[in-house]
Amino acid sequence: MILTYLGHSAFKLKGKKGVVVTDPYSSYVGMNMPSVSADIVTVSHHHPDHSASSLVSGTARRKNPFLITQAGEYEVGGLSVFGVETKHDDQGGVERGDNIVYTVLIDELRVCHLGDLGHELSSTQIEAIGSVDILLCPVGGVFTINPDQAVKVIRSLEPSIVLPMHYRSAQHDAKVFGELATVDDFVRVYGRSVAVTDKLEISRSTLPEETELCLLTAQTV
Repeated sequence: MILTYLGHSAFKLKGKKGVVVTDPYSSYVGMNMPSVSADIVTVSHHHPDHSASSLVSGTARRKNPFLITQAGEYEVGGLSVFGVETKHDDQGGVERGDNIVYTVLIDELRVCHLGDLGHELSSTQIEAIGSVDILLCPVGGVFTINPDQAVKVIRSLEPSIVLPMHYRSAQHDAKVFGELATVDDFVRVYGRSVAVTDKLEISRSTLPEETELCLLTAQTV
């Protein structure tokens, strides 16, 4: 499986049986989504920086991507997706509503995308999510869990690889996202070395035995 970062909370997961794109964003973010095609698009919640599914085109296998916006179990062309309902804030969803955590089973790997998770996970949610090989984790705070909370969530799920997302970058619109923590802020709190790369090419046989932190360079326009 080849995993690339498209910026903000958007990733492209390319496996033998298809392609999944997570949380495509509009120019509201301050940058533009790169041109990308997918068999499946997952949307964690309906805010413009996570739900611009119209910007993702279909593939040779599917004219239009299969769009997943709700919790549940899905099987599409040999790819499995499991969605677990969480909240976008730590007030039971009163401030920002619901958030769906998706786990994608692709090339025998379980890739978990936390969306805009706004709280630490309960034991019931951890059990529902299940085992995680690769965790796509928001770390910027304000609209999501902050660096300290992200570390606790990572430890609760015990993934093999952690990929940070939803942190402040130079491309973000400072008026909206200027108060987010940076990825450097998160790395300092996490206290581990980080490997920086353009893409993650991984298989079950090459997963690390202990949790590793990896920072992907965003392929933005």
